Amino acid sequence: MNREQNQKLTQQNISTDLAANVELLNEVLGVGSNYDVIYRPLKFAKKPFAMYFINGFIDSHTLDLVNAHLSELKPEQLTHDTIVKMLKTYLCHSQVELVEKLSDVVDNVLTGPLVMLMDGSERAFVIDVRHYPGRSPEEPDIERVVRGARDGFTENIVVNTVLTRRRLRDPSLRFEVLHVGQRSKTDVVLAYLKDVADPDLVHLLKDRIDRISIDGLPMAEKSLEEFIFKRNWNPYPLARYTERPDVAAVHLLEGHVLMYVDTSPSVMITPATLFHHVQHAEEYRQKPIVGAYLRWVRFFAMLLSLFLLPAWYLLASHPGGLPASLSFVGIEKPTPIPLMAQFLLAEVGADVLRLASIHTPSPLASALGLVSAILIGQVAVTVGLFVNEVILYLAIAVIGQFATPSYEFGLANKLVRIFFLLCAWAGGWLGFVFGVALWIALLLSMRSLNVPYLWPLIPFNGSALLDVLVRSPIPMQKNRPSALSPQDVTRQ
Repeated sequence: MNREQNQKLTQQNISTDLAANVELLNEVLGVGSNYDVIYRPLKFAKKPFAMYFINGFIDSHTLDLVNAHLSELKPEQLTHDTIVKMLKTYLCHSQVELVEKLSDVVDNVLTGPLVMLMDGSERAFVIDVRHYPGRSPEEPDIERVVRGARDGFTENIVVNTVLTRRRLRDPSLRFEVLHVGQRSKTDVVLAYLKDVADPDLVHLLKDRIDRISIDGLPMAEKSLEEFIFKRNWNPYPLARYTERPDVAAVHLLEGHVLMYVDTSPSVMITPATLFHHVQHAEEYRQKPIVGAYLRWVRFFAMLLSLFLLPAWYLLASHPGGLPASLSFVGIEKPTPIPLMAQFLLAEVGADVLRLASIHTPSPLASALGLVSAILIGQVAVTVGLFVNEVILYLAIAVIGQFATPSYEFGLANKLVRIFFLLCAWAGGWLGFVFGVALWIALLLSMRSLNVPYLWPLIPFNGSALLDVLVRSPIPMQKNRPSALSPQDVTRQ
């Protein structure tokens, strides 16, 4: 439907002449050319009806019930009130409403409900008998835990909200639906606890979503994020994604506002600081001391992914300043290819391998990894393209990157690592320090909506920072994060 048709339909009410309505709707919906748009002329109690729906969205059993009960009506019973009461009585699990605009008819048909028009009536019946196709909930691949729930979000927004409400049976839990995209009309659900979440934060997100003007959101939550946060050239993510209902419920209880986008299994958690991206559900499925150990190991791995390569490059490039006890850090044999060129080639090669493994069928992915890591890597060292130390330290850095719970945060750290390498190559130790200073300045300048990105480190909050570093026991977590400005501060 083009903008001209959309504007025309928005201004046009449903006519009492069913034939005129059918002619216009058939043209707009492409009946006859679209195989899945079904138009069915019917007659109940000697009065013509028109039924529209999308094949595949409708529960056929419920559709048969609608037709069976309408066929029992007598001519004197054909009023809107009678039909609505009957549908609500016999189809009590379905939503039934009346619309007066032709644009509402088109929007509802394309969204999935069944729409019926009656001759002589200026209103149409919208009967929600949708049955979306989709997969069953299963554990997300990137957020696996040793112990814990195995269900995860799917591409069905109704299933996702139900999975969340199953864990939070609080009457103050709100799921407010908004629509984005003039053509896609994508469902976006804003989730929050009404008596906990900051009302200003909820209003801010609603306002930014309402102001989005685009034809559609084919990339779902990622497109929505770029409209809301706008700092699109900053590599660090300003929202956290999760596919686990338990993680979503935890953040709702803290006072966060979540965004569910239809057709996406990823839920956006806002606002999110740097430290939200380094936590994982596995830490809370173990004893506090074990969880703290796992968290510190993860912190150490992430620091290695950032600083190991540039630090080793500087030490290897200036071997004269190394003490005898660290002589092994340098290069065993000189190579005609500069170290910086080797690192850049190896970084690109690691990304090519990652992309190839994504596009390779699962049964062949393991074989691809063995061929690339063993054969190609070994041959590259043998012919002198790389030195052994480059392969070793790059492998450690890549493992540290994959140890980062947030995939987006890990990719941002990779870009920063390459930036540090270039700074070290261009300016030595002074250039490396300058690059780190710029990185810190970038993090200090960032805000996720109304929350500083480095909170609770800067601005400093001792108790909150201790929870980040140590993974305190749940009974000790009595207060919600103050940075979220929750209405209800205490949790116990």
